Amino acid sequence: MSDFLGIDTSNYTTSAAIYESPHNVLLQEKMLLPVKKGEKGIRQSDAVFHHTVQLPEIIDKLFTKTGKRDISAVGVSYAPRRLEGSYMPCFLTGISAATAVSRALSVPLYRFSHQEGHIAAALYSAGRLELLNEPFIAFHVSGGTTEAVLVNPDNEHIINAEIVASSSDLKAGQAIDRVGVMLSLNFPAGPEIERLSEKSNAVFKIKPSMKNTDCSLSGVENKCKKMLTENYEKSDIALFCIDSVIAALDGMYKALMPKYGALPVVFSGGVTSNKRIKNYFHDKYNAIFAEPAYSADNAAGTAVLSSIMYDRRK
Repeated sequence: MSDFLGIDTSNYTTSAAIYESPHNVLLQEKMLLPVKKGEKGIRQSDAVFHHTVQLPEIIDKLFTKTGKRDISAVGVSYAPRRLEGSYMPCFLTGISAATAVSRALSVPLYRFSHQEGHIAAALYSAGRLELLNEPFIAFHVSGGTTEAVLVNPDNEHIINAEIVASSSDLKAGQAIDRVGVMLSLNFPAGPEIERLSEKSNAVFKIKPSMKNTDCSLSGVENKCKKMLTENYEKSDIALFCIDSVIAALDGMYKALMPKYGALPVVFSGGVTSNKRIKNYFHDKYNAIFAEPAYSADNAAGTAVLSSIMYDRRK
């Protein structure tokens, strides 16, 4: 047996993936949770309901595409981070399904944090899984998280992630989504705000709000509201929002460089799908990025980590 099933039911996406370890091939299916027009998010009770509806459909599509599989182990995201008190009800849907599959097939079940899955997916996509054997800095930038973690190899969990910088208030994805809704874009607004920003030729000089290694992004939403009332072009507002996120992440990394600058730096999370963000940090710091399919929420990293864990425990 050499196939590994990964399941992730995060706050906005239902995901399942199969990793063929001998061929290093990933196959995945995922579906965004429905968010009503004009809303800035979704309640956890609604997220659990939609995951419960969507997960069987996702798994059916996945196995229809892959055909019959001989599953060696199942991996699932159980919490946002591997920290005490890190909990969201939406992950219970995935845990329930993964537990049932594991017991039915009499195969191991491995639990990973959503963040660990993001990091592993980024490394897989970039062809850099070997970094799991050495220290590196990983940025996790999404609607629920904006932080940099020091990643060290871990014999028990594969990844040991220590937060070394974060946003003290609004997260990057939240800022983008709130500005997007303000501009009458669909939620989540990342792809649409990126396309809108590409129509702008504006140039902004943005000084990030920093305290030591941590940034603050709450001012981005307020500034964009002010720009909208002052009749700025919507494309300029979209570009200002993205460039503000770039400035904040750059400020975080610059603050980390004296201590960690010699380490590789990896970017993960849905916000890092943005081409402008990717180009900036790749060109300036040779940072490692995933392809968009592996930046946004996915179960791919969980499937890959399950394979690694299975090999370690054989």
